[in-house]
Amino acid sequence: MTERRRRWRMVLGAPADEPLGAVEGRDQAMDAALAALYDTDRAGEPSPRSAGLGGSAPRVARWLGDIREHFPSTVVQVMQADAIERLDLTRLLLEPEMLAAVEPDVHLVGTLLSLNRVMPATAVATARQVVRTVVEQVESRVAQRMRTAVTGALNRAARTGRPRSADVDWDRTIRANLRHYLPEHRTVVPERLVGYARRTTAVQRDVVLCVDQSGSMASSVVFAGVFAAVLASIRSLRTSLVVFDTAVVDLTEQLGDPVDVLFGTQLGGGTDIGRALGYAQQLITRPRDSILVLISDLYEGGPREEMLRRVAALTGAGVQVVVLLALSDEGAPAYDRENAAALAALGVPAFACTPDAFPDLMAAAIERRDLQTFAGTTTSATA
Repeated sequence: MTERRRRWRMVLGAPADEPLGAVEGRDQAMDAALAALYDTDRAGEPSPRSAGLGGSAPRVARWLGDIREHFPSTVVQVMQADAIERLDLTRLLLEPEMLAAVEPDVHLVGTLLSLNRVMPATAVATARQVVRTVVEQVESRVAQRMRTAVTGALNRAARTGRPRSADVDWDRTIRANLRHYLPEHRTVVPERLVGYARRTTAVQRDVVLCVDQSGSMASSVVFAGVFAAVLASIRSLRTSLVVFDTAVVDLTEQLGDPVDVLFGTQLGGGTDIGRALGYAQQLITRPRDSILVLISDLYEGGPREEMLRRVAALTGAGVQVVVLLALSDEGAPAYDRENAAALAALGVPAFACTPDAFPDLMAAAIERRDLQTFAGTTTSATA
């Protein structure tokens, strides 16, 4: 069988055996794994050409092992997500043998977090290990970039025109004084020194992450929890994390361990953004040195006027307010366009942001750069 025929046969499944030829060897095992998932109806009932996964945890665990053997991890993650959606396998994720067989990823963590209130004690330890594995993957991807971007922005924000000799930024000083270059002496005579103020352990900025934990925000909750823990490790910041649905939960005390943070969330339920912003206002004691990041799709279940009034009060007091419609790799989500437009009218940009862009976003906020411009050049801008 040629490679092209082989690929078409794998795509089309067993009904293509007659025109394209039957699969053999390793392809046969791969085809069986694909058929078990994709040759079923939405209720999980097998079609005439497949046995399906059925409702047995051991059978599903074997299938999970098979796909990990035959497909790369990126494909495995897609197939797992499809299996959870198409075959309603969420209840089986409460069983330890199932959790031990899955390929950890952000979407799986979101599913586990939505189940953590009903998870049996026998599965909790395994679930926490799955979550910790994903947290470590995310941290290795973004933590150092976050620390570098934020500390650099704090240093730039503390720039002074009268630095001590040890604090002179010679590169910036030379560029700022090039018009005073003396060709005969081949040197620059600086009229103005540029440098950094003495570094201090004092808190320079307050950061409040206010995260919508409705079910549609699952991936954003995972990334936000990890980022909050990283920000909390930077001594020059005072970081608070608030998650909300119709109630508000302050998880700041758990920021020492992002796994504890994530298990402190409860995905699902309604949304009351105004109430969450009201709580966040109480945490802000020096508005002009504060950044509030609201992560929400803006589908407000509470009074819309209250939400807008809170945002207006925060920005009027000098707080740098940022609204992220998503903090994930999926791009712009479904969101309330009317509320996004109303926030834009208040001078608050609302846009989706990838995890890789979030460190640069925080640096821009610390330096009080134009975030609408940042949104247009770096992320998926909306309103």
